[in-house]
Amino acid sequence: MEKNNEAYTGGCACGAIRYEIPAEPIFMNHCQCRDCQHKSGTGHGSYLTFPRAGIKLTDQAAHWDLVGDSGNVKTRGFCPTCGSPVTLTFAAMPEVFTVHAASLDDPGRFKPQAVTYGVRGHAWDRLDPALPKFETMPPG
Repeated sequence: MEKNNEAYTGGCACGAIRYEIPAEPIFMNHCQCRDCQHKSGTGHGSYLTFPRAGIKLTDQAAHWDLVGDSGNVKTRGFCPTCGSPVTLTFAAMPEVFTVHAASLDDPGRFKPQAVTYGVRGHAWDRLDPALPKFETMPPG
């Protein structure tokens, strides 16, 4: 993965939620699970996952807990004013912090590495066929 010394910055559409992340992502993916389909209103969600340490967050988010396809609780953070989905955290992995690719100030920095929960994908949601595709989450 290409190193960039600039922090990853972003937030919601109205600016109530802002983040700055100094680390490089540890995983970037498209997810085709049913929750991501419902949240996005299309066939998948796109995410960058980072180590939680050092993140600066102006968090005015509303939070919604749900049980994902994995059986674990995940918490979606979204703006109560504009409705933009911004963050995702996982009870089973408190050391990581995930943001939606479209919430980045520079969404071009998103470079997907894989498709997860491909078993839930739809034929009409065509993603890059060169990306590794996993039926669920890839092993550790």
